[in-house]
Amino acid sequence: MWPLLPPLIVSNMQKSYHHLSGIEIRDGIASGRFDPCQIMEHCLARCDEVQQKLNPFTDIYHSDAMAAAQIVAERQADGLPMRPMEGIPVAIKEFTPIKGKRTTRGSAALEHHIADRQPVIVQRLLDAGAIIVARTTTPEFAHSSFTRSPLFGHTLNPFDPSRTSGGSSGGSGVAVATGCVPLAEGTDMGGSVRIPAAFCGVLGLKPSHGRIPMDILSSVFDTISHFGPLARTVDDMTLFMSCVEGADDADIMSQIAPIPLDNISHDMNSNISGLRIAASVDLGCFHVDADVAANFAKSLDTLAKAGAIITPVEIAFTAEMVDAWYDYWCVYLAAAAEDLLPEYREAMDPDFLELVDRGLSLSAVAYRRLDEVRTTQWHAFIAAIADHDMLACPTMALPAPPYQDKELDYTSTDADGKLHALDMTCLFNSIGQCPALSVPSGLTASGLPTAIQLIGRRFDDATPMRVARSLEQNQPWIDHLNACDHVLLNMEE
Repeated sequence: MWPLLPPLIVSNMQKSYHHLSGIEIRDGIASGRFDPCQIMEHCLARCDEVQQKLNPFTDIYHSDAMAAAQIVAERQADGLPMRPMEGIPVAIKEFTPIKGKRTTRGSAALEHHIADRQPVIVQRLLDAGAIIVARTTTPEFAHSSFTRSPLFGHTLNPFDPSRTSGGSSGGSGVAVATGCVPLAEGTDMGGSVRIPAAFCGVLGLKPSHGRIPMDILSSVFDTISHFGPLARTVDDMTLFMSCVEGADDADIMSQIAPIPLDNISHDMNSNISGLRIAASVDLGCFHVDADVAANFAKSLDTLAKAGAIITPVEIAFTAEMVDAWYDYWCVYLAAAAEDLLPEYREAMDPDFLELVDRGLSLSAVAYRRLDEVRTTQWHAFIAAIADHDMLACPTMALPAPPYQDKELDYTSTDADGKLHALDMTCLFNSIGQCPALSVPSGLTASGLPTAIQLIGRRFDDATPMRVARSLEQNQPWIDHLNACDHVLLNMEE
């Protein structure tokens, strides 16, 4: 284990490594205030500390990370130009391959699998100067909003270790919230970036479909799957996106010329005066926790005071639309796992198998008709935001539940057609061309994070991020994240 180290000095204040943003780390290295190897020592010490208590990692690359930090130091000594993410520690989800590294996707079926190719997103991060320090936990084949797997166990919430971190990018959410890394990669097929971001009190972006090439699936014609960043600051999230977005022939769906994010970059104006935001607390079909609803209303009030025009809207989303996404997801999982079932079924998560079996039972015609429901959903969305620039709703209907609970504990529907569910995210994978960004909205009475979800028009990632910057300036969440330190200190080893 790496030794615990004293805090780094930032400007004239003491600031621990795990309170630094990625941009602060990069700029500190560029100015000579920080030694990249010392930064990495602090990073790895923090990763080891948090791993013992919350279990966000499947691997921590101590030797590789220190060697990469030494290369950053040598580049500086040689006078080479700074790359945009020079020396910034990042973590990659266990679902995403890294060439030459074990990539299990949380499944015993892939326990010894070594990836033989490098995804575009990973290569672009490395080319930008980022240092991959660790792999983060995922449930088996990223199937759940609870991050636990037969291989790696439970990943716990940094605000309350009796609660789930969310999923499926739960390890990434914890790694960012606790400051192990300022940035982490996740994948999002139904909310898997936004759910842990909401439960862990950080930012989580599902970009518009194809903004980041998705080249790790068996089909390049998938329409619900996205890579996305989890971050503590809007600046860091923007930096991440600027380094990984853009077309690549590895993904036929990747966007040739994404709408630029320059208008919300590091030193740009976050003025939202006159911006028209449609708002729905329940999307027409969810029961929403009182604290979640109250913090959502508070965030809307903050945006209104900043000049946005907030209009409550009725949106004709239904439980049938959520069920359509669920069946789509079950078919995806069935296709991914079918060939592994004869040998590994007994070693697989029973909840995962329930989804797989559902997918195997659906006919081709039933699967094709799911797109009819998605079409109805798209028309309902467009009608609701017809005179608006974007939509806002809660990210999650509930705060983080106990980690022992199961996904299927949150799937009931009332006689009035409203769902008792966890997430309000999957509907925006069904219309994946619309970006969706989870932003912290406050804490519940018991101290658990809540979040507001900002959904843009097709391919307009810039508007939700501009609104997120306004919330960051007028309703900052960093102090809430720093409270995680007290939780960690009070936990037994």
